[in-house]
Amino acid sequence: MARDFLSALMSLPKVKRLMSSEHFSVDGTLIDAWASMKSFRPKDGSGDPPQPGRNGARDFHDEKRSNDTHASTTDPDARLYRKANGRDSRLCYMGHALMENRNGLVVDAELTLATGLAEREATLAMLDRRSAKSRRITLGADKAYDVEDFVRRLRERKVTPHIAINGSVSKTGKVRKTAIDKRTTHHPGYGISLRCRKRIEEVFGWIKTQAGFAKVKVRGRPKVAAVYGFAIVAYNLVRLPRLIAGAATYAAT
Repeated sequence: MARDFLSALMSLPKVKRLMSSEHFSVDGTLIDAWASMKSFRPKDGSGDPPQPGRNGARDFHDEKRSNDTHASTTDPDARLYRKANGRDSRLCYMGHALMENRNGLVVDAELTLATGLAEREATLAMLDRRSAKSRRITLGADKAYDVEDFVRRLRERKVTPHIAINGSVSKTGKVRKTAIDKRTTHHPGYGISLRCRKRIEEVFGWIKTQAGFAKVKVRGRPKVAAVYGFAIVAYNLVRLPRLIAGAATYAAT
């Protein structure tokens, strides 16, 4: 329902005139699950429960925890994930958004389990839903998407990958090989896409602060996906009146 609502909204004639049909950006964000780390217990039933009390303690010392062996008793769909080395692991989901670059409106959204492949898989799913609606497009993204197989699959879909180069250096001093070639980086549109793609952070910032989505208040992937989808719709609805009024004023002049 949330996806149909968003699709119907973005198909309105006054809204379509505000959007680019050729240039897009994509990104993902972690959304904390409504589950405590104390609920992340072994699937085989072993492990001590939290001590009695309103907020009983639990000893995690020397306990190796992973999504293969553990699950949350509060929200089994939540996954233990950390965004980068040195960051805290937390129980969460991953929200994704596909944004058009002209006015920064979200044209599609997806919520997945938090995994290392989720961002790229969700992107392909959102692009496939738009395949019948658009011709060749560009897609801006950060360096996490600079993966050879993903770039190849974008090109198969007639999508030009305007992806930031992941120039990370290994422990041996070797620079990571990028999947983005010079044919792409030398084009003026590449730099424009890299600047435009940063606007997608405004979407995630709004839904986490204004929509109260920093920590979701429902449990289970279907419910979390629904409220995330409606939060994305709300972001567009808040911005559209001013954009439509501005377009009308410009047309009058």
